[in-house]
Amino acid sequence: MTAPHKPAGAPSAVINGHDARSAAEPRTLTNYIGGKWVASDAKRFAEVHNPATAQLIARTPLGGAADVDRAVKAAMKAYPAWRQTPPVNRVKPLFKLKYLLEEDFDDLARVVTLEHGKTLDESRSSVRRAIDNVDLAIGTPDRMQGTALEDIASGIDCHTVRQPLGVFAAITPFNFPLMVPMWFLPHAVACGNTFIVKPSERVPLSQMRMFELMHEAGFPEGVINLVHGGKEAVDAILDHPEIAGVSFVGSSPVARHVYSRAAASGKRVQALGGAKNFVVVMPDADIPRAAQVSTESCFGCAGERCLANSVVLGVGEAYDKIRDKLVEEAKGIKVGDGLESDVTMGPLITRQHREKVLGYIEKGIAEGAKLLLDGRGFKDPKHPDGYFLGPTILADAKPEMVIAQEEIFGPVLVLMKAKDFDEAVSIVRRHELGNATSIFTSSGKYAREYRYRVEPSMLGVNIGVAAPMAFFPFGGAKGSFFGDLKAHGRDAVEFYTDKKVVITRWF
Repeated sequence: MTAPHKPAGAPSAVINGHDARSAAEPRTLTNYIGGKWVASDAKRFAEVHNPATAQLIARTPLGGAADVDRAVKAAMKAYPAWRQTPPVNRVKPLFKLKYLLEEDFDDLARVVTLEHGKTLDESRSSVRRAIDNVDLAIGTPDRMQGTALEDIASGIDCHTVRQPLGVFAAITPFNFPLMVPMWFLPHAVACGNTFIVKPSERVPLSQMRMFELMHEAGFPEGVINLVHGGKEAVDAILDHPEIAGVSFVGSSPVARHVYSRAAASGKRVQALGGAKNFVVVMPDADIPRAAQVSTESCFGCAGERCLANSVVLGVGEAYDKIRDKLVEEAKGIKVGDGLESDVTMGPLITRQHREKVLGYIEKGIAEGAKLLLDGRGFKDPKHPDGYFLGPTILADAKPEMVIAQEEIFGPVLVLMKAKDFDEAVSIVRRHELGNATSIFTSSGKYAREYRYRVEPSMLGVNIGVAAPMAFFPFGGAKGSFFGDLKAHGRDAVEFYTDKKVVITRWF
């Protein structure tokens, strides 16, 4: 059953009865452990600001090992009974959760926009993808089935069963605060594990609301837990001996740290890292369409997403054609508060991150790139203190430039030229990251050869953002991914279960 969305004018951003947009004293957030909201032991706190207005809206406790240990103890206590719950019953709270998410759809999107800054349409899209993962996890009893073969030898049969492993944890990023935790949690608990989420301290509010809904959905005490914190909490999760596995999304340097430290503790790890995604535009491409889609891909979510195609690689004569169209498209982007209906790009997450992105623009100019569109001077007259940056395009970049090598994670499009298809492939292959890429062409031969030769694990043909649906795996290659099994899709059941082989002979 699909519940109706709340009307557009309904109250929003209400968490635990508190409206985060009010002028009252911002509240200090609590953890969700063992089915209850409990205060953290933290002595330090991170401030959560609305990126569009710079208004302080909450304080996140920077908890550490003690908070993590409490959550693990609660999860361990809940695990035996939850593991013994029949799979068809384990997914029943997910049915209720899906209904609640549909009912709360627009309010959830507003909370995401409030704490992150992205537009309401972008937030709605991320909420929808979170629900998609709940939908997929409801079918876990079918996908968790094992295999059997009788008479592997005379009178001997063999079968496999999938069994949960215990307590899992997810360490999630700021850019998709509601969606990314749901890449992991529904699948893990449906498989019979218990779970801990450590959200980004920058954007904790949507996860607070999500856990309120999960509490209402009827998960038993301790099956799901939420712990706020920073690096100390992350390392406590990686080191805790009772945590069986960790899922992570973030930058590549941190992904490498998470993978190596957690694996050293004997944990299963899937660590999704950063990206420098190339979109290759061939001379035979539909140039207006390629420019439109590439612009949305680069500047959507203000470039703060791992699937942003931040480098447009024009091949041969396509370079000059796509260059002018990209500038034309980017000039049509309206920057402002994501809660306003006509805005198509919101602010960056923090003032510090805005300064970092500005530094990349300055570096690109110093290295010799040509500034075709300059967004550095943008100011929103309604919100002069917001962390805004206008769309920026740097052309004539070379592969060795910093702006062509490092992940900028902001609204900066880098334009490069390749003399032919082989050089374009070579540029993509030489880069140390390999998250996603796209090619625009009318040639099936070029599309197939590109797919065959480049390493990024998520590839689009005549589309900008190669974002797999929930029933396909999500994750990159090379320095963009550390581990073996990707997020959601069939890999989710593989990651959150162990296959036990049983060989039987009766006399």
